[in-house]
This record gives sequence, C-alpha cells and structure tokens, in this order.
Amino acid sequence: MNRAGFKKLLLLPSFTGKEAKAHGIDPHVLPYYVKTGVLERVARGIYRNPNVTTDAPFEIQDLLETAQSIPEGTICGVSALNYYGLTLEVPRKFWIAVPHAIGTPRRPKTKILRMRNLSLGRMPLKVDQYQTYIFDRERSVVDAFRYLSIESAIHSLKEYLKPTKDHKPDIAKLGKYACALRVNVSPYLTALA
Repeated sequence: MNRAGFKKLLLLPSFTGKEAKAHGIDPHVLPYYVKTGVLERVARGIYRNPNVTTDAPFEIQDLLETAQSIPEGTICGVSALNYYGLTLEVPRKFWIAVPHAIGTPRRPKTKILRMRNLSLGRMPLKVDQYQTYIFDRERSVVDAFRYLSIESAIHSLKEYLKPTKDHKPDIAKLGKYACALRVNVSPYLTALA
C-alpha cells in the first residue's frame, strides 16, 4: 500500500474508491479501514476520514460529497436553485446532471438527470476542500421550466430577477440559454417585468 497516497486521501473531506486506486491504494482494503474506524463509508464507493473538519456549510456537505463523487456530474435542478436561494423547495434528493455517454451512477438520495447540453452554464464550484461543478443561476432557472412545476419555475424566475449585492440579473444570458434549450420564458419575463 502507498502510505503517502493514503495520507493524502485522509486529508480530503471525501474520496471515491476510484480516487483511492489512483493514489496507489487497493479499493478492497477500504472496507477494512471502515471496520477499524479509520474511514467512514458515506455511500457506496464514497469514503471520508471522520476526523477531518471542513468549513463548508453543514447543510450542503452531503450534496458536495455526492457531486464530487461523480466527476462528470453537475449540481442541477432543485439542488442548484436551493444553493442560489432561488427556491422555497427543500430538496429531498440531490439533483445531479450527467452526460448521456456515461453509465448512470447510483448514489443514495440522488436524482440523476441525463442531459445532452451539459457544458451550457456549467461552472466549477469550490467550497473549502470540495471541488465539483454546478449550473449557473441562468441555466438553473431555465431548467426549472423544464423539470419542475410551473409554479416553482415562476417563483425561481421571480427570485432571479431580484438584484442583490452579489447578483445582477442577466436577461440576455437567460434568453440565450432558453433559446439553446428550447424553452420559451419570454411570456413569463414580460409578465414579471
């Protein structure tokens, strides 16, 4: 076993069996470390050091761990809207978008959406030691019209249109995304303007 690689893994907030293998650790030994208390099994194929502390907000740590365990995945839907404060819905599942070309990953409490236009609005998200991807506000609002009830989508659009100190609505970008994803949001924008 690669001791230096194992020490690096123990510094991460969470890691997958695939990442362990990349660090020179046989994934078959991970259950032993779980049994002895060195590691904690978060979900199938996801492990963490129970002694590592993180400054990431408690309410999104599980989401970040799940999203990070799917390298091709992107936080989307209700999870992204909730992250940006654009919805009143409390996500009961983590919403993760994946490309059509990969197999469907299985994670507990996770809704996997297979999407073709995954690069549109995809941006890196780094919170403390977690590194993953999330759709930007505009893509999340347009996707609300695709995947959620009309009431939820309109509420997200209303919240998006309210300027804050760290967010200014970009109607042109929203329209560009809506056009690319074939969603007609212009009647709602007209009604809310």
